[in-house]
Amino acid sequence: MKLVVNGEPQEVRAATLAEALQSLAFGEAKIATALNGEFVPARAREATRLKDGDRIEILAPRQGG
Repeated sequence: MKLVVNGEPQEVRAATLAEALQSLAFGEAKIATALNGEFVPARAREATRLKDGDRIEILAPRQGG
């Protein structure tokens, strides 16, 4: 399936957001996600179905000061 991940086109084999994150090596990471501009909480990722052309944004916290 063709998705746009953080602005970059990607070919990802996944049916749900959780599966996409696993295939993109974000499986256990503490991240925030949005699908097509809408925030998706971690507990909803397994039930969030993807379709061709969806836009996923992945944000990771930064440490420092």
